[in-house]
Amino acid sequence: MKKEAMLYEKLDNKFVHCFLCNHNCKIADSKFGICGVRQNIAGTLYTLVYNEVITANIDPIEKKPLYHFLPGSQSYSIATIGCNFRCGFCQNWQISQMSKRQNQEFSSMRMSPETVVEQARLDNCASISYTYTEPTIFFEYAYDSAILAKKHGLKNIFVTNGFMTKKAIDTIKPYLDAANVDIKSFNENFYKNICKASLLPVLDSVKYMKQCGIWVEITTLVVPGENDSDEELNNLADFIASVDKDMPWHISRFHPDYKFTNYNSTPPETLRRARDIGKSKGLRFIYLGNILKGNDTSCYNCNRLLVKRDLYNIKELNLQNGSCSYCGVKIKGIWK
Repeated sequence: MKKEAMLYEKLDNKFVHCFLCNHNCKIADSKFGICGVRQNIAGTLYTLVYNEVITANIDPIEKKPLYHFLPGSQSYSIATIGCNFRCGFCQNWQISQMSKRQNQEFSSMRMSPETVVEQARLDNCASISYTYTEPTIFFEYAYDSAILAKKHGLKNIFVTNGFMTKKAIDTIKPYLDAANVDIKSFNENFYKNICKASLLPVLDSVKYMKQCGIWVEITTLVVPGENDSDEELNNLADFIASVDKDMPWHISRFHPDYKFTNYNSTPPETLRRARDIGKSKGLRFIYLGNILKGNDTSCYNCNRLLVKRDLYNIKELNLQNGSCSYCGVKIKGIWK
C-alpha cells in the first residue's frame, strides 16, 4: 500500500530529501531510496510497504533477543520487505533484500495497525516487535502501530541496525519501550564494505536511545576473520561499558548464509573469548547466542542464578521487584 512518507522534505526540480536514516537519500522523481521501498513520485516521497506484512509470528521475547525485558513473555513480531543495509551475512536476506525497485513478486498479508494490535492482544502478547528486517524502513507503519499498541497497554520493540536519524528516534521515542541494536562490527571499513553503511551513526543511536530512556540491548554476530579480533572486541566492549556497564551484550554465533557461504561457523571458543573480554571491561551481563550454553542471567554482586533459560524458555526466575532475590541488589531491566 502506498502512503506518503514521514521525515522528508521537498527540494527543487521534484527532488526529495529523506532523513529517516543516515543515508540521507536525495531522490530524483520516480527513483527509490537505498532501502528500495520508498519512492519519489512526482516530488512526493511515499512508503510502498504500509500494511504489507511479509511475516508475522508469535515469538518469545528472548528470541529478539531481549533478556532484561519482560522475560518469559510473548511478542507479536512483524516485518515488511526491505532494508537499508546490504550485509553479505544477513540471515533474513530472503525478505530483507527484497525491494519494490525491482518489481519483485512476493506474497504479503494486508494488516492494518488496528489488525496488528488486535492480533497481538488476541494472542496474549505483551509487546509488538518490529523485527526480522529493518523497522526504520517501514517507519510509518511501525509508528502508527506503536501508537495504537501503547493505547492498549502493549510495549513496542525495535530490533534494528541502529542507522536511523536522531529525528526518527525523537519521533518514535514516546511509544518505543525497548530496542535490540546490532553493532555488527567496531570497524568503519567493515560497515562500508560489507554493510554498505557506516558505524558512527549506529553508536550515536545507541547512546541517544539510552538517553531517551529506551531500554537497549546490543547484539553482535561474530563472523570468523571479519570482526573477531581481540582489538575490535576490546574496542566494542569499551564502547558498551562507556554507555552503561549494565547494558546486556549478546554475542551470537555466525553460520554460513547468503553471500557468506564459504565461511565457517563461529567456533564457540571465540564467543567465550569475546565474553571474557567484555567481563574484563566491567560489563555485567553478557550472553552467548546460537549455542546451547551461556544465556543464563547471574547477579553481578553475589553471582547467584537469577534467570535460568533453556533456549527461549524461562526455567527459573529469582527476582523480586527487579532486585536479586538473594542479596537484594537492583538488576537493571524492565521486569514486569
